[in-house]
Amino acid sequence: MNTKVQERMPIYEALQRYKEMRIVPFDVPGHKQGRGNKELTQFLGEACMSIDVNSMKPLDNLCHPVSVIKEAEELAANAFGAKHAFFMIGGTTSAVQAMVMTACKRGEKIIMPRNVHRSAINAMVVCGAVPVYVNPGVNKALGIPLGMSYEAVKQAILENPDAKAVLVNNPTYYGICSPLEKITKLAHEHGMLVLVDEAHGTHFYFHENLPASAMSVGADMAAVSMHKTGGSLTQSSFLLINNEVSEGYVRQIINLTQTTSGSYLLMSSLDISRKNLALHGREIFTRVMDLAQYAREEVNKIGGYYAYGKELIDGDTVYDFDVTKLSIHTRDIGLAGIEVYDLLRDDYDIQIEFGDIGNVLAIISVGDKNLAIERLISALSEIKRLHSKDQTGMLDHEYIDPLVEMTPQDAFYAEKVSVPMAESVGEICSEFVMCYPPGIPILAPGEKITQEILDYIAYAKKKGCFLTGTEDIRIERINIVKQ
Repeated sequence: MNTKVQERMPIYEALQRYKEMRIVPFDVPGHKQGRGNKELTQFLGEACMSIDVNSMKPLDNLCHPVSVIKEAEELAANAFGAKHAFFMIGGTTSAVQAMVMTACKRGEKIIMPRNVHRSAINAMVVCGAVPVYVNPGVNKALGIPLGMSYEAVKQAILENPDAKAVLVNNPTYYGICSPLEKITKLAHEHGMLVLVDEAHGTHFYFHENLPASAMSVGADMAAVSMHKTGGSLTQSSFLLINNEVSEGYVRQIINLTQTTSGSYLLMSSLDISRKNLALHGREIFTRVMDLAQYAREEVNKIGGYYAYGKELIDGDTVYDFDVTKLSIHTRDIGLAGIEVYDLLRDDYDIQIEFGDIGNVLAIISVGDKNLAIERLISALSEIKRLHSKDQTGMLDHEYIDPLVEMTPQDAFYAEKVSVPMAESVGEICSEFVMCYPPGIPILAPGEKITQEILDYIAYAKKKGCFLTGTEDIRIERINIVKQ
């Protein structure tokens, strides 16, 4: 990485020049630099509204960048060690979908863990790719899905030599990493692309004591959520490409679904945040790791909770662990993770990332302060004192192996009928059911509905998980493939 060139912010600089020109706008957006919407301008500020502008020659065009956006993308690629970086303003969802749709056409196979984000399965609904699922390892004590083992990926590759790509989470929501370098080498030996969902791994690129990044091990594509741990605005991400992946073709794929009205608020936030990480990332994430480690140690001193870390590493399904993640097991105090999540928000005004059946996750990143960490630790201690109970009858796992009967696309577009949840056992699901966050499907289109899955859904609803994905907003009925 060339740190001197990383001081540039081409999009930010172009917007500053635009403001100095005092342009009279007769183009969109219709609020005309905020003058047409006083309430919104008062809420967001004049500085924000004045740069919410449309593409024009001095500001380049996201769909076909030739000047300032092109330069900003080249700087991002340099910072992340990639051949090219695309500015994504549809979130990492759009980046993951672009990866899958670049690698696969209708009927072509892609190997992936089943605990992927819904965006990967949505991509298969759209393009018609066929999933070959690798069941992740499972930590039975914590009840969480882990990474993919090397041997499981090897078996999937040998059984499906015609697969076009392997998709890997780096890391999972909980901070678990698969053996990415070994999987990448293996996939390349069999002529397959390696696609990496790094929605929670932006920081891997900026510190040597964090797990290996996709680009550093030679993966072909990576979807990177700058907004999650890199400091940019929500919905802004990078799509990185490497090796022989065609920049022109990937941009065509992106442009199939991405807006032609790219937000300069989102793009400038990527530009500015990239500079910040490129110049100060190591210092920032050293501090983040120190904060997370302090929090982990203090939470474990409370008793009952288990804030897990590198001790889980086994060289396979937990090949490495992201120590910036504060993942905490809660079931030993008799509370589901979602119950702790709700108590933190409702009683202590603390919003963490998510709670599931047995765990909570607090994201610690560039904007966190010591005082906030102390407040979280104190609240967790008090929740244990006030609310802990016997754990009898608690569900003890987050992951259920799927029974895949149809491809996601065939099932989603099949003729379907809506039935009560309780009457769907044995049928093929035609839609998604998931808790959000994290957005990992409990059921996906094409999978058989079992009593175990229905029991899990009922338990999640009872504990207060926010369920999404079904056409029925109340999650009482489910669409099944008509037989």
